[in-house]
Formats: sequence, C-alpha cells, structure tokens
Amino acid sequence: MKPPQFHSSPAAFTLLEIMLVVTIIALLLASGIYFMKGQFEFSQDVRVQGDIQAVSSGLKIYQAMNGFYPTTSQGLQALVTRPDTEPRPKKWRLLAERIPLDPWGVAYNYLEPGKHNPTSFDLFSSGPDKKAGTEDDEGNWSDPQ
Repeated sequence: MKPPQFHSSPAAFTLLEIMLVVTIIALLLASGIYFMKGQFEFSQDVRVQGDIQAVSSGLKIYQAMNGFYPTTSQGLQALVTRPDTEPRPKKWRLLAERIPLDPWGVAYNYLEPGKHNPTSFDLFSSGPDKKAGTEDDEGNWSDPQ
C-alpha cells in the first residue's frame, strides 16, 4: 500500500493576493467616484431648484391668502409658524412642515422685495461657498415666476 501523497500547492489565498484584490477594488471605487463628481454637482443644482420651487409655491399661496408676502424679517418661517409682527396675516395656514436647508446645510435666503424680483421676492441658495451675494448663488430669478 502506498502512503497518501500531499499536494504541495496551498488551497488558501495568500495575504499578498488578498491585498492585491482589495487594492484593485479601491482603485475602481476611487475612479468611479472621480468620474461621478459632475453628476453629484448636477444633483445638488436640481435639488436647489426643486426646493426653491416648493418654497416659492408656499410663498405664492401665502400672498394669495393675505395680499402680501412675508417681510424679510418674518422670513420663510412665516410658512411654518404664524407671524406675530406686522403685517400680520389675516388668513394663515401651515404651508410647510419645515423649511429645507440647501445641499450645503445652509438656510435659503429670502428677500422681500427682491433685488432681482422687485415686485415679489428673491429666494436663493448661497451655493457651495455658503456666502450670499456671490457668483455661485442660485435663485428664483433665473426662471420666470
């Protein structure tokens, strides 16, 4: 009877092989993120426009019920809680559960009357630099009301 023969090749992966696979996966993920960067910025722009349209709708309903927009000092909070400063709305309804923040975590800016829309209001995001009045601001003046 012959003694059993052992195979000289191991049946498991070596640490080097595992590290090589992990490195390849990390490189693929990094390149995917790099090439998707433009899509992420596009999605932030789309979100800003959606938020502006939603909040603008609430402001227009507020104006239709009361004959005026909330003042700059009353702000967008007038859609969430009844203003207690003048001019006080005669008809008030909860028009928003909360006011959203822009994709960069900053509150939307509201001016009444607006600089770009002197007969109504300006509603805008300060953009990635988080500073109002700079070139990267996105607001309701780019689309007709």
